Amino acid sequence: MNQDILNLFLKRRSIRKFKDKKIETEKVKQLIQAALLPPSSHGRYPCRHIIVDDKKLLLQLSKSKLHGSAFIANAPLAIIVIADKMRSDAWVEDTSIASTYIMLIAEWMGLGCCWIKTRERKHSESKSSEEFIRETLGIPDHFGVLAILALGYPDETKSPVNIDNLLYDQVFYNRFDEKYPME
Repeated sequence: MNQDILNLFLKRRSIRKFKDKKIETEKVKQLIQAALLPPSSHGRYPCRHIIVDDKKLLLQLSKSKLHGSAFIANAPLAIIVIADKMRSDAWVEDTSIASTYIMLIAEWMGLGCCWIKTRERKHSESKSSEEFIRETLGIPDHFGVLAILALGYPDETKSPVNIDNLLYDQVFYNRFDEKYPME
């Protein structure tokens, strides 16, 4: 593997604190291009992406979950990753791949990013996060809402993952009971 790519993977961490600095239009366009590049099951491309930089909407979206979404209010940008569930039964996988592409290109551009899972999460005792986001952004009911990606220039520093601490014992060779020989 190209060492630069491996280093990018090791460096990418979830960032929840952002500087009060707008992301340049050219970088937003690159994020959009990255979101549209991933493969799709059977070439159905069910993914859609909603780019949000309106502070009032970001504040509303920060309330999309009972826990773990408040920091969206301070992000300069969010990308809501959704998919047409009628178009593909693999919409969760397709949107997950698209989200990963976005996070990696964000890291490469010097942006911080954090994935906020909304699928199967609660906004309140009576409403799911998906329902809340659909209502807030006018998304039709047949679209699944996978996640919100909060993006911005990092205002926190996290150490890269140590390659020696990877969980190598979770990799098997030919059979589940045979560990892959990493030496």
